[in-house]
Amino acid sequence: MVFAAPVIDYRGTFRFAAPPEVVWETIERTGEFERWWGWLGDFRLEGPGLEAGSVLVGVVSPPLPYHMRIRVELEDCVRPLLIDAAVHGDLEGRGRLELARVGDETVASVAWTIEMMQRPMRVAARFAHPLLRWGHDRVVDATVHGFRRQLAASASGDGPRPGPPPAR
Repeated sequence: MVFAAPVIDYRGTFRFAAPPEVVWETIERTGEFERWWGWLGDFRLEGPGLEAGSVLVGVVSPPLPYHMRIRVELEDCVRPLLIDAAVHGDLEGRGRLELARVGDETVASVAWTIEMMQRPMRVAARFAHPLLRWGHDRVVDATVHGFRRQLAASASGDGPRPGPPPAR
């Protein structure tokens, strides 16, 4: 019998109806993330914003009975095109977001490889990797859906104006 490693390797591409500058400005609204995404809690930004050296800290709670505390250290940020990050805590790994303009829209390519560090999650990965992957994919789906909703609200004037995150 072959057991699955406690690692999730993910690659995805998503299209957004806004140019990269607007997508980036929306991502900068880190103070609103918990309101946008029910799976994210105890979230804060340590640092001046989306730039190298800043850290995003929070708790991820997928639709399964567990949660993970993470620190996402921004290592390289090129506005409005790229974020490279290291992930630490209950998940360890690396992530990358690339934004590319296609006409008036943005194609966002995301990739990450993360390893589950909690002992119960490592054991669960051996026997229930498809269930863990399902929970991961639901968080990704909710994130993209919520982000599209925020972009649409900003474009229609119904939401807060994009801008830098609030000071903490």
